[in-house]
Amino acid sequence: MNYNDRIILDDGENNIQDINYGNNIIDSDLKWMTHGTKMAGGVSSAFKQDKVEIMTVATYCYGDEHDKDIALAIRYAVDNGAKVINMSFSKEFTKNFAWVKSAIQYAEQNDVLIISGAGNFGKNLNIKGNDSFPNDSFDGSKEFSDNFLLVGSANASFDKNFRRKSSNYGNTQVDLFAPGEKILTIGVKKNIEYTNAVSAASAITSGVAALIRSYYPSLTASQVKHILMDSGLEFTIEVSTPTKDDKNKTTPFNQLSKSGKYLNAYNALLMAKKISRQQ
Repeated sequence: MNYNDRIILDDGENNIQDINYGNNIIDSDLKWMTHGTKMAGGVSSAFKQDKVEIMTVATYCYGDEHDKDIALAIRYAVDNGAKVINMSFSKEFTKNFAWVKSAIQYAEQNDVLIISGAGNFGKNLNIKGNDSFPNDSFDGSKEFSDNFLLVGSANASFDKNFRRKSSNYGNTQVDLFAPGEKILTIGVKKNIEYTNAVSAASAITSGVAALIRSYYPSLTASQVKHILMDSGLEFTIEVSTPTKDDKNKTTPFNQLSKSGKYLNAYNALLMAKKISRQQ
């Protein structure tokens, strides 16, 4: 209860104006903090060498991300030229939701798309109180921006387990599903590894979004968001969505998200090409 991870950072946690904090410990051989490297590999899997540059922004050391760190990281990325922000993390608790909300809206004002994982808690986000953060709504309320995409994770097996057991779902908050199992990526020291979960789904979706924005820069963040949602594949296969009262409950896959779709890069590029030509 007395643990304070902000001491080493020299941070005034409750002051959003205090931005000169952090540490200068950078080690390419860290064995714990490999997540960012794996997600960068997931993002880059969608395009070839010279199409997209990746900016790395650290938002936490270990444990849940603090809202202050998330808000300032978004603003930093926006101010330094990001067009797509991948946030392969999620949490169930928010202390300063207004700070993050303001940062997401700041990104929207600057035409930046934000893509985040829906969470690995296996919960139905349609149920009041089952929130996942960051998000562009709260308790299923109306979205306060149109530049934020919440992504669920799907398995490689096309059966009742198509939704990853750990992935959150719900057509009031989750926008889209994407591949989230056995994703080939890079680890430390350039080792090849596999990664799973909504983090991977978010990273792959961000890679496709970056690909679209690199080829069709005239498209806005909002347009790219809806292209990803509208161009996906729709499946009606019954997937497992167990509850306390019904362990065998299933739900059609296309009812697990707002779009009801599964990310498809080819279709997204075709739609992006068509829309950009109409502008």
